[in-house]
Amino acid sequence: MINYANLSTPAGLLIALIGGAKPCRGEQGLIFAHGYRIPFPVAGAFTVGNVVLTKNPEGYLTGRLLDHEARHASQYAACVGLPMIVLYVIASGVSYALCGHPASWNPFERLAGLDDGGYPHHSARWRRGRGGGSDHDVHHL
Repeated sequence: MINYANLSTPAGLLIALIGGAKPCRGEQGLIFAHGYRIPFPVAGAFTVGNVVLTKNPEGYLTGRLLDHEARHASQYAACVGLPMIVLYVIASGVSYALCGHPASWNPFERLAGLDDGGYPHHSARWRRGRGGGSDHDVHHL
C-alpha cells in the first residue's frame, strides 16, 4: 500500500503499459508484468514500486529471483518511492567504478541478495592483482 501512496507502483504500471507488458496479480503483494518489450534496462527482471517487469513469460518470476525482486519493492517503500530510481542509478555507477560491475557493490542489490538476483560478487579494483587485473570473485560479503 505504501508504494501506491508514494506513486512508485503507479509509475511501474505506467512503465509496463508503455513497454507493452501485461500486468497481473502476482505473489508477495507484487504485480507481475510479463512481456516487457523495451530493451532497457538490460535485466531479466526489474522492479518499480510493487511492479516486477520482465520480458520473460509467465512462470519466470519464482523462487529466489522473486524474493530478490520483493526486497526491491521494500526498498522503494524505504526510499519514499521514486527517489529510489535516482539512488539506484548513482549506486550502480559507484559499483561500476569500484569493481567494473553495476551490481556487485550496489547496496540495493547487495541488500536484495546478489545470489538471489543472479549477480556476481566481483572484488574491488584495488583488491585485484596488478598483473592482469582479472576479476577474482569474492563469495562472501
